[in-house]
Amino acid sequence: MPGRGSVAPEKLAHVDALTQQFLGHSLTAVVAIRGVPASALQSMRRELRARGTPITVATNSSIRHALEKAAAERPSLRPLLDQVQDQTAVLTAEGNPFSLYQRFLKTRSPTPARGGEAAPADIVVPAQTTSFKPGPIVGELQHAGFPAAIEKGKVVLKKDTTIVRAGQTISREVATMLTRLEIFPLEVGLNLRAVVDGDVFYPPEVLSVDLDARRAEFARAAHQALGLAVELGYTTAATLPLLVTRAHRRALALSIAIGYATPETIEPLFAKAMREAAALGKLIGQ
Repeated sequence: MPGRGSVAPEKLAHVDALTQQFLGHSLTAVVAIRGVPASALQSMRRELRARGTPITVATNSSIRHALEKAAAERPSLRPLLDQVQDQTAVLTAEGNPFSLYQRFLKTRSPTPARGGEAAPADIVVPAQTTSFKPGPIVGELQHAGFPAAIEKGKVVLKKDTTIVRAGQTISREVATMLTRLEIFPLEVGLNLRAVVDGDVFYPPEVLSVDLDARRAEFARAAHQALGLAVELGYTTAATLPLLVTRAHRRALALSIAIGYATPETIEPLFAKAMREAAALGKLIGQ
């Protein structure tokens, strides 16, 4: 880092402010903003700010210098330096890194391809009857690799087709046809490159967790554990009411079965006696 005397005071102040920002929060994230239109970025920043997780856009050199200074006091921030590349923003906050990742996923929305991009996943065009009128469009679709034909006066795509494989480049010709079919294979939004929470570094592949599915798994496991504990008669604060209820129910059933009279069993015992008497009366009357 150049000597402080050779750097504009406002830049030094900006780096110092970023450093304090990194040190003043438990959660620090590096965010990729490449490809996000300015208007969409402003909208996303407003939404995140309203949720208490504002992002700061700065030059990569300012972010690196601030991270280096902050890492001298908090070494866990150092891995974030490798994530500061291309167009970058940073975020500091308090909270759960997994919830933050899910929040960033919600900023993403489908966008059309222009051509030249790498397909993030297989682009599959389903069989369908299109809204196109028969004409040159059929040849254009076929030339781009779409299985187009005319049936009953309508342009149809006859079968599901993987038009571009994941990782392959989307040609301008294919991109044009996908847009005309209202198929938007790309996403625009903020990408969370990595997060440091306290002393723990989280890459995005670790944060990519289906929270709803995990909650359902925990709920199912808790229900099964409770059932097993009750079956074993294992006493806990959660199982005690169920165990008492089960014991009461079994004791009541046993008392009725052996004819043991109590204020609680007398009514079912009389009902049982009446049923048995009625059944015996039918047998005698035969």
